Amino acid sequence: MNSNAQMAPQGGMRGADPSPGEEVVLRAQGVEKTYPNGTHALDEVNLEVRRGEFVSLLGPSGCGKSTLLKMFAGIEQASSGEISAYAQGDESMENPSHGMAMVFQEATLMPWSRVAGNVRLPLDLAGVPKSVSTPRVNEALNLVGLEGFENVYPRELSGGMQMRASIARALAVQPKVFLMDEPFGALDEFTRNRLDADLLDLWRQRGFTVVFVTHSIYEAVFLSSRVVVMAARPGRIIADIPIEGPEVRDEKFRVSKPFIEYCRVLSDHLARANQGEC
Repeated sequence: MNSNAQMAPQGGMRGADPSPGEEVVLRAQGVEKTYPNGTHALDEVNLEVRRGEFVSLLGPSGCGKSTLLKMFAGIEQASSGEISAYAQGDESMENPSHGMAMVFQEATLMPWSRVAGNVRLPLDLAGVPKSVSTPRVNEALNLVGLEGFENVYPRELSGGMQMRASIARALAVQPKVFLMDEPFGALDEFTRNRLDADLLDLWRQRGFTVVFVTHSIYEAVFLSSRVVVMAARPGRIIADIPIEGPEVRDEKFRVSKPFIEYCRVLSDHLARANQGEC
């Protein structure tokens, strides 16, 4: 299989207010990354993400998923190739971080600050007055189910609630694009499934674009409108699979025949990659 073999999306679940011919908001063209120690992290990656898509990057540890995500965020620079981020249409963002929010695997909350203060942090750093930031913070907390926890310290929250606070902090900046680096990977399966479902609800309501890194085939199929499969040594795209699913995905979808078949297809791609057949 060609290292950048892709299948064009055939539709599938989308965020709020989709429209035909949606514009590209993120693009990687011929992107390679080699670190100073000689590690070849990414090799000739070509990827486009369109407005309103939920794209999961799936693959084993060391395949460059997080590196690619950080490039989209402007945290990492490509060794060669081009990373582009667009506000809308062909209007390029001067700073890739504008219009984006990133959520990491750890909630990274300030332990000395209450929940509301943690959620307000990026707005404070941007100089947003409290008359504007306070309603945004309250709305974000309500969206993630943390209303009433504004004055609680992070240590008083469960792991799942801390991650909700981290997502609320990202929502408060009203991003067009969410970049999520395996945010639920450290949580128990019950909490993870619940947060997956809540994230999909937010995505449908708000219509933002999501690029989501995961090691879980099941999570990728449940969440995504597309799953991009990556292989390691060096990281490269080996498949781009559109996921057709019901408008509202629930526990019934997790045990449906289409869900099981998508999991089988993705598992086969990963197995071939691990055997060096791609």
